Amino acid sequence: MLIQYGQALGDYLYDVFVAKFDFWLAFGLIAQLFFTARFLVQWISSERAGRSVIPIAFWFFSMGGGLMTLVYGVAKREPVIILGQSLATIIYIRNIMLIVRHRGKASKTLDR
Repeated sequence: MLIQYGQALGDYLYDVFVAKFDFWLAFGLIAQLFFTARFLVQWISSERAGRSVIPIAFWFFSMGGGLMTLVYGVAKREPVIILGQSLATIIYIRNIMLIVRHRGKASKTLDR
């Protein structure tokens, strides 16, 4: 019985990742790698700082991975991905805008 489940799982994984491999699957996997990279960047930055921090690179990886995943969702006609990533991407872009605006004000204050 356990062997049958293992074989079924192997057949499924082969079908999903090998038999159906195409441009969009590769694109989606790269998008997911971008999205995962944001957590690695945040973790490394936090370890270096000795406290929890969110560097701007986190937001850029979020935006890049989110936009790529959104494109993937549109191409694959996946409404769950489209809704989730379109809303999330707006948040990522807004956070980058706030950071850039805050840095601009901080540098003006330091220049005076």
